[in-house]
Order: sequence, then C-alpha cells, then structure tokens
Amino acid sequence: MATKNNTAVKPFGTVDKIAYAFGDFGNDFTFILASSFMLKFYTDVMGVSAGLVGLLMMAARFVDAVTDTAMGQLVDRSEATEKGRFIPWMRRFMGPVALASFLLYASWFANMPMGFKIFWMFFTYLLWGSICYTGVNIPYGSMASAITDNPDQRTELSTWRNIGATLAQTAIGVVLPLVVYYTDANGNSQLSGFKMSVAAGVCSICAVICYLICTSLSTERVKIPKKVEKFSVGALLKQLGSSRALISIIAAAIVLLLSQLTMSGMCAYIFPNYYNAPSGQSIATLIGSLMGLVLCFFVIPPAAKRFGKKEISTAGGIVAVIGFFIAFLLRPSNMYVYILFYELGYFGVAMFNGCIWAMIVDVIDEDNVRRGTRSDGTIYSLYSFARKIGQALSSGLTGALLTMVGYTAETAFDTEVVNGIFTAGTLIPTIGFALLVVVLAFWYPLDKKTVDANAAKLAEMRKQ
Repeated sequence: MATKNNTAVKPFGTVDKIAYAFGDFGNDFTFILASSFMLKFYTDVMGVSAGLVGLLMMAARFVDAVTDTAMGQLVDRSEATEKGRFIPWMRRFMGPVALASFLLYASWFANMPMGFKIFWMFFTYLLWGSICYTGVNIPYGSMASAITDNPDQRTELSTWRNIGATLAQTAIGVVLPLVVYYTDANGNSQLSGFKMSVAAGVCSICAVICYLICTSLSTERVKIPKKVEKFSVGALLKQLGSSRALISIIAAAIVLLLSQLTMSGMCAYIFPNYYNAPSGQSIATLIGSLMGLVLCFFVIPPAAKRFGKKEISTAGGIVAVIGFFIAFLLRPSNMYVYILFYELGYFGVAMFNGCIWAMIVDVIDEDNVRRGTRSDGTIYSLYSFARKIGQALSSGLTGALLTMVGYTAETAFDTEVVNGIFTAGTLIPTIGFALLVVVLAFWYPLDKKTVDANAAKLAEMRKQ
C-alpha cells in the first residue's frame, strides 16, 4: 500500500471528515429506521407476529454470509477508477438501497392476505439488507483505508462516521416518534401505517442526498493493490481463525449490536406502551445524540490518542453496564428517571461507537503486518457480516421476548405485558454490555502500544 504519487491530490482535511460522516448519515437513514421501527410496523400495522418478524431477520443473515463475502471480494478485486476503487460501488447501489427501504414499509398492503404480507416482508427485507445495503456499506467501510494511512486521522474518520450515525439517529429517533403515532379512542398511542410509509420515503430521499455528498467530496488518496490471488473459502476461514484481533472484534461486534439494537428496539415499546408516552423516545434520543456529538467532537479523539481506543471503549462498556443494571433494579415509575439511567448507558455505548471503525482499520493493519498483504474489503465484509449477525440476534431476541411476554396488538397495554417489556429492555442490554467488556478487556489484543507499533512497521514497509 502506498500513497498516490500525485502532488495534485489534496491533503487530508476537514472536507474528508465531513464527507465520510455523510456516508454513515446516509446508511443509517435506512439502517436505524429498520432497527427502530420495522418490528413495530409489522406487528402493529401489518399484524405479523413478533416471533415471525424476528425469525426473518435471523434467517436473512444466512444470505448475508454469501452476499457480504462476495461483495468484499468484488471490491478487493475490482479495478480502481479515476474516483478510486470504493466510491464507484457506492454510487451504483445508493439508489437501489433507498428504494428497497421505502418498499419495506408498504402500509398499502395492510389489508392483503397474511401470506402475501409475509412474502412481501421477506422479499423486501432481503432486497434491502442482504443485497442493496451490502452493496453500498462494504465499499463505504473499506474506503477509510484509502482516504488516509495515518492512524490518528483514521480515528478522526471513525469519530466523524459516528457523528453521521448520530445525526441520522437524531433525525429518526427524535422526529419520527412525534409524527408517526396517533392516539386511539382508548387514549393509547398507536403507530400509523400511512405516516410510517411517508416517513420511510423521506428517509430514503435523505439517504440518497447524503450518499451523493459523501461520494462527491471524498478523496481516495492511498493506493491499495488489487487482490489477484484465487479466492478460497478455506483460506478465508484460515485467515479468520488465525487472527485473534479479527475474531475478537467480530465477537465484540456481535455483542455490541445485540445489546445496542435490543436497547433501541425495545425503546419503541417501552415509551409508548410502558410509559404511554412516545415523546419519551424523542427526548431520550435527543439527549443521547447531543451527548454523543459532544463526545465525538471533544472527548473521544484526544482520549483515544492518549489512552488508546481499546482502553476507552472498555471503560465505556463498564459505564453502560452500570446504567442499565440500575434501571433494571429500580424500575422507575417516572419516565424521566428512566431516561437518566438510559443516558448513562448510552454514554458508554457512544464511547465504543466513536472508536469502532478505526479499530477495524487497526485490525486490517495488523493483518497486513502479519501476512504481508492487505485485504481491506474482505476483512471489512467479515466484520460487516458479524454486525448483521448482531442485528439479527437482537431482532430475533426482541421478537422472541415480545412473544414470551404475550405481546400482540390486542395485549399491547396489559400490565403484565408492559412489565415484561421493561424487564427485557433493561436486563438484556446489561448482560450484553457486560459480555462486551469481557471481550475487549481480555480477548481483543490491539491496545495502544500494539497499534502504534504496527503503524510504525507499515510506514517502514511503504518506504521499501
């Protein structure tokens, strides 16, 4: 890997960070929408059982095992264009992913036979997540290696990526709960199918705009050699199994998404059903988003540079465990007291999320030092697949838990049901973040000293 020998290429700067943030801004206009509202849309509007929706999300990950790996190989083996290797792939898929996301929330089919609604749910979810989202997300994540080869600048890209995700979460988590619900004749908060479809369309348009900004302003200034050796599943599995850093960050991704998305998914039920206040979801998201932005701008970059990404991520996980465990024990009847502990947990999540994308590049660098070749797209695709497993497990777990507590559209406000919802929404994140702390502290090997040593070795390799 080497920097392009071209004095006309502008140096890394603020434009790169802003452009990269818009990439995840676009991604999460559809990803957060699905993780926060898809389950509730299909249970409350379409009448599909929570267990079946969760089963779909889990089954889709078997498809992702093929599509993610294939996309990673395609990216690594493609010829670089004038705009680079990764940007063209994002442009090819940004329109299809937006359209597929919109079609997923087809409320106009609410009165169709159940068999058709289940078919439509499976078809559009696989089209969106397993094909189109993979097509744009794998090259986007891999592109960080091509924007800069400086570890500190990559940490900044990771931080700005998290800023983009936070902005999308703010737009969806704050605004949508205020506009997609209505109050029925019994005074209960209900999700409007029509408003949800309109909101999905607006999110899709916003996603395309964000992708256009990202691909227009990003610069791939680091030349990454095209992968030419023959693809081998055995070699891929050997590469995975021989890298402690890769397999441990994959494990961390799974438990992170299991915890974080269960947390956000249950919020769609805790606030409107347990507290009968959908606006609480907006308040909690707004506070969390503002706190996340402050951390990304002022805390995470200097803390990661001084203490290390692994170190501050582990500390953040401990804080998250404390916040959700206290909420589980106290079961506050006052919504704002619950939000206080929720934000304590969210603080810990934000610390890890602000570093995670730079940690992936650290893993890629470590693999480069160990094996002598780079596999940016392949490694990122494996990590992306792991994130989807976490997403699937959280969706499957959320659906299973809702089924276990007896949740249906008819029992949504029964006392026993809403108490079960609150227990699941606090206990599962507590356990998940505790597992995350164990993985990061005792398994993931790339502490600050190791990362700095790998950066120095790669600098010497590029001089040869």
